[in-house]
Amino acid sequence: MKEISRILEVYEQVDFTQRKAALATVVWVEGSSYRRPGARMLITDDGRWEGAISGGCLEGDALRKARQVMLDGQPIVVTYDTMDDDANTFGVGLGCNGIIDVLIEPINPGNPENPVALLREFVDKRDVRVLATILKSDGQTSFKPGDRFVQSETGRQMVPDWLQDDMLAVFSTGKPLTQSYSVESGTLDVFIERVDPGIELIIFGAGYDVIPVAKLARELGWQVTVTDDCVAHLAPKRFPVATCVLYADRTAVLDQLTITDRTAAVLMSHNFNYDRAVLQTLLATDVPYIGMLGPRKRFDKMQIEFEKDDCFFTDDQLSRVHAPIGLDIGAEAPDEIALAIVAEIKAFFTNRSAGFLKEKTGPIHERLTDAHSASRRQASAIDTDTLNVNS
Repeated sequence: MKEISRILEVYEQVDFTQRKAALATVVWVEGSSYRRPGARMLITDDGRWEGAISGGCLEGDALRKARQVMLDGQPIVVTYDTMDDDANTFGVGLGCNGIIDVLIEPINPGNPENPVALLREFVDKRDVRVLATILKSDGQTSFKPGDRFVQSETGRQMVPDWLQDDMLAVFSTGKPLTQSYSVESGTLDVFIERVDPGIELIIFGAGYDVIPVAKLARELGWQVTVTDDCVAHLAPKRFPVATCVLYADRTAVLDQLTITDRTAAVLMSHNFNYDRAVLQTLLATDVPYIGMLGPRKRFDKMQIEFEKDDCFFTDDQLSRVHAPIGLDIGAEAPDEIALAIVAEIKAFFTNRSAGFLKEKTGPIHERLTDAHSASRRQASAIDTDTLNVNS
């Protein structure tokens, strides 16, 4: 999300009366690569770029290809083969052992449906949506490379029937897909991806140790709301990076807040009665993650008081509470505690164990099976431009 926001910021600074621009997007990965499908890079004809499609070794060639795309006005798909360390264009052997397809397309600022304009709409609305982009068109079809279809939470926008099921599947799983389709009297290669607005962090409490949590979360591109029922703690100068700084009484904390399936609620007030009141309210909602600072016995005491007040919660409701909050990384100082908290929230929403990668069996990222990979390669035959390089 942060990368998309930064691309939009740079895009809005471009003087298109003097400059041209293109957008490079990773649309397929076979084997290993530094970036995954959906990674983007904005390129201008003066040699500037924002974002990344690799660890730094493909960007230079992508820039050269992008200049030609800007001149021709036609999108292309470039295939980078990093499988062979000894056969590469740049004379580097980083050993990624992967094949990466990159779509490079010209940006027409006058077209309200250009790919950057679609990203702007997504950022403004902050909804989950699926984008389907045509990469290649063979035979007689009415579709051309660069055409896009959108599926959002509120419904689809002119999505063809032959594409609907796969777009819904990507919407559900979040896993990108590059697929071939027989349409009309031809074939199409289509890249389908889900674009998520990112985590929405609500921090209850505005003490000094909240500041590094808010900073780190914003650095990752998350939305951050800091709220408390003590006005003195909510001086805007303490939280200049926060998306929202909000005064709210503990008995009505949700009146001004929106809870979604991407919301993480963190209780950091150091005030037992405040945290207890907020927790009681949050447990009655569908917020997927609730984290609470402090020792486990603090949460245990709250549960005892809930029961004394004839306020009972199910095991499923209570299981959403992470108390004490954070990964066990030996954190002591506020900045270290912030790292532990933010890392746990990220692991929760990506459904990862948060263990050492050296102890993980198999690849870091989920891969397609060899059979699926070979089938897609044979069917799509994306061979616009193939380079032997290493990423």
